[in-house]
Parts: sequence; C-alpha cells; structure tokens
Amino acid sequence: TIDLMDNYTVYFGHILSNSFYPVLQRAIGVGSAFEGWSPREEDVVYRVLIPMTPPRGHSFHLELDSAGQRPVRNFRVRVQLECTCRREQQAEDMLCFLHQPEEELRRNQGPSLLHTLCTGSYLDVQKTARWFYQLVRAIWPALPQSHNWHLVLLPSTRSCQFKVTNREASFRIEVVFGVQRGDSDIFVSSQLGYAGTPSTLWLESYDVAEMKFFKHIARQAPPDSLHLRCLQLFSRLQLGIGFSTYTMKTIVMHLLNTIPVSQWCRRHFLRRLMDISERLLLSLEVKCLNHFIVGNQRLPEEISLPPDVQTAEPPNLFHRSAMDPVSCSQGIGEYLDL
Repeated sequence: TIDLMDNYTVYFGHILSNSFYPVLQRAIGVGSAFEGWSPREEDVVYRVLIPMTPPRGHSFHLELDSAGQRPVRNFRVRVQLECTCRREQQAEDMLCFLHQPEEELRRNQGPSLLHTLCTGSYLDVQKTARWFYQLVRAIWPALPQSHNWHLVLLPSTRSCQFKVTNREASFRIEVVFGVQRGDSDIFVSSQLGYAGTPSTLWLESYDVAEMKFFKHIARQAPPDSLHLRCLQLFSRLQLGIGFSTYTMKTIVMHLLNTIPVSQWCRRHFLRRLMDISERLLLSLEVKCLNHFIVGNQRLPEEISLPPDVQTAEPPNLFHRSAMDPVSCSQGIGEYLDL
C-alpha cells in the first residue's frame, strides 16, 4: 500500500506542480492495519492519511467550530490568498491573485483554490474527495502497479476508497486528507463524521499520534509480546455486540501506558485479558472512559500535541451512558454477553 501511494505521490507532484490545488505530501499509514492488528483479517482496510499544504499564493487557517458539544472537535479550513508580488521577480510564471487585474488572471493563469475546491472561503471535503478520485483514475495507467493489478474505485463522499486486485490478492485502500495542526501529530481530516456533517467541516484526527504510540510500544516490547493479540481478540469478540472497536483500542492503549511492556508476554496473557475485561467493566460502572490522546500528560516524548490538545479535558467516550440510564444498562448487558 505504501509503495503504491509513494508512486502516486511522485505523479501528484508532477501533475500539480504548476497548479493552485493543494500540495499533496507523502501518505502516512494509520489505523489498525498499520498499527499491527485488525478485527477482521479477511476484510482489512488499509487507511492512509495524505497531508495537504497550501499551494503558492495561498495559506490555510484552521478555525474551531464551536457549534454543539461533540466528543471530537470540528474545524473549518479557511483558505486565504497571499500577496506574491515580490515573488514575481523570481518566478515570472505566477501572477499575484490579490493585485493583478481579474481579466489578466483569467487569461494567463489557472484559477485559485478558492474557485476550485472551496465553498465560500472554506476548503470543501466533498469537492476535495471528487478531485482526488479524478487524480487517482487519471494517474493509474502510468503507475507500474497498473501492469499487474486492476483498479476499482469505490463510492465515498469524504474520502477516496478503491481496491486493487489481481489473481492472487485484493487490497482495499481508503485515503483521507488532512491539514496538520502546526508541526504536531494532530491533523484535521476528512474522516467520516456524524450524520449530516457539513462538507466544510474537518474533524480533529488523532490517528497519527495513535499510530506512533503503537510504534513506540513495538520498539520496547519483547519478541513474544501479545499486546496486539489481546487487542485483536477483544475486537473480534465484541463484533456484533455493541462496543466499538475504538472503545477496546482505547482501553488497551491506557493499559499499555501503565503496565510495563515486559508484562505483556505469553506467560501473562490471561492476566492481561482479565485486565482488559475488568477495565471495560469499571468504565461502564463509572460511566467514563477517557480519550487516550486528548489531555494525556503521559504520552511518549516523540508524540507531539498542540498545547490546547495536551491540556484539554479528555472527552468521555461513554458520555451517552452518563447521560442516559437506558444506554448505561444496555452497556452492562452487552458486557455480560461479551
């Protein structure tokens, strides 16, 4: 998957070099497949995040959306034109969007990002996804993988999903797009939100930080560590019961951050399974399971968070249970089923 996306990135650079579309950076593998586990080995989705930076003459400004109290914060990406008059002397192929006559701009230069992928002044997720689909389809015949693999594009409105297949194998890939928050490991991304998420809202994503946490654990873990097997087992057990995969992943991350990795080897396997089960029951009883990344002061040093994320009150993943007694009793029933 990474080889394929790296090849795509090279062609993205060639095709978009003189345009005013977002600049696409190298894809980052995120999610369970790249963290080393998956609840469904027979149906793995390889999810990658492609960071986007503004093209020449543009800048991105992240604006927090304060409407509603949701566990995940939403942002808008405001696109602003920047003066490039001074650069014109060094780069004669670009006219300043702010200070050149509109007629001359239309005649001699491609449209600004505001006129292609934006709604009003804000970068539009759905327009970005449609544009990316067109790029993937157009570039595919030029890639070396196209000689042995078949590309099938899959429907999606906030990401780009496709399969590559040959006689022996099939891989499903989901590409989400993100804008980095400063130089941190937190992005605002096009990941699927709540029902009816407006196309100009980008959700704060912790996928890269979580992937780096699992890599940190992998570097320290003994060869016979079964921490990923523990997570995989519980994730498979709960399929069809009601607990989300992310709930089980959050519990395991909290335990990995408190129990030394040397105690996740084979001889401790049953004890760790009991720890996960007990932590889930305790969280249900107190109606609270804190988000792992937000507000966590004990993350490895290599994980970089913006100050507001590091000091924020962690969202409660069981907030529905705290507000709704029926949901709480349902959660206890689902635990007993598990």
